[in-house]
Amino acid sequence: MHIAVVGLSHRTAPVEIRERLSIAEQSMEDSLQRLRADEQVLEASILSTCNRLEIYTLLRHPDQGVSAVGSFLSEHSGLAVDELTPHLFAYHHEEAVGHLMRVAAGLDSLVLGEGQILSQVKKMYRLGQEHRSIGPILNRLLNQAVSTGKRVRSETNLGTGAVSISSAAVELAQLKVGQAKGVDDLVPLDQEQIAVVGAGRMARLLLQHLQAKGARGVVLLNRTVSRAEEMASDFPGLPVQCRPLSDLDHCLSTCSLVFTSTGADDPIITAERLGKLNRRSSLMLVDIGVPRNISADVADLSGVDAFDVDDLQEVVARNQEARREIAAEAEGLLQQEGQQFLEWWDGLEAVPVANRLRTQLEEIREQELQKALSRMGPDLSARERKVVEALTKGIINKILHTPVTKLRAPQPRQQRHIAMKVLQELFELEEPNG
Repeated sequence: MHIAVVGLSHRTAPVEIRERLSIAEQSMEDSLQRLRADEQVLEASILSTCNRLEIYTLLRHPDQGVSAVGSFLSEHSGLAVDELTPHLFAYHHEEAVGHLMRVAAGLDSLVLGEGQILSQVKKMYRLGQEHRSIGPILNRLLNQAVSTGKRVRSETNLGTGAVSISSAAVELAQLKVGQAKGVDDLVPLDQEQIAVVGAGRMARLLLQHLQAKGARGVVLLNRTVSRAEEMASDFPGLPVQCRPLSDLDHCLSTCSLVFTSTGADDPIITAERLGKLNRRSSLMLVDIGVPRNISADVADLSGVDAFDVDDLQEVVARNQEARREIAAEAEGLLQQEGQQFLEWWDGLEAVPVANRLRTQLEEIREQELQKALSRMGPDLSARERKVVEALTKGIINKILHTPVTKLRAPQPRQQRHIAMKVLQELFELEEPNG
């Protein structure tokens, strides 16, 4: 068995590739079942966010298993394998475990130390359990990744004041508004007429940061107005007008700054749509949806500036340096947690040998017990028979305790293999057929 992760992220693929591989929650069960249908994939879990699509697996064989996952990604995205491969990474065993720990801790995020990624790893874990695509190995690994993410945030300052994709989007708008005024700095947004499209987690964070950055009011559009109103009630200090998504054209005509964050599979704002409107002012569009909510062709329109998640790097770079020193604190914790899992995993190698040894000793115990009981004759009471049987079981357990404990204890893999081989030779433990 072999642990591997195959995927792509903001580090390896542009948003136009990432959006082709995005997997919505309603499609997750089908995707997991398709992965598990391949005989090479023993366990599987999928992490799908705006900045990454990663598939964590337990495979029968490394090369064949990774190839199977690559074929799934090609089929899902509609991209040929040779188109997709340059954007993919594949990490194995120690590297795969270390990568997951870094992801859960927020050290591999576009925004270093972001908090949202931990909840997304928790969601991956939950969906893997619900859809029964993970077994004991990935269950242990994902559980440890979640606890590691929590530990990093509680024992270091990485999570203190951590920025998110949403806060970076607001800062990008501040920067671009400032640059349009000839100032290369973040400026207040109190003069902008702002709309937010969508009412999910990212939209909630947008409202939070817009309020903190001085926005005087926001129009919140959503398919379900009641959901938007429920969200708006959490921001009493920010005037929020809640409107149905059918009012989008009106907002695009009257607002100067529009953020989009919906789960739509196709763009909801296109050049064709904007071209039909009588817009009163210049328009800035900031899209943090993946798949994108705003089509790339809007950038060709006069008076329209459009940005997506890949454009956030400009403001993220301003904040990263101070956070890198804090991130260095977390690396030691990640190494400890990763090593702890790997030691547990390595110890599993000894289980089949230990089980064969126990089976052999148990057969000997049973044979010798029956011989002894037959010699004792019929006068032995049932209680006395139980005492004798318990005695023989206790002896076997005592004999097995030290070698099994030593076999599974943390140690170099080569040393464990030598010990396993000695046991197999001394006790003539045959390998199981097949």
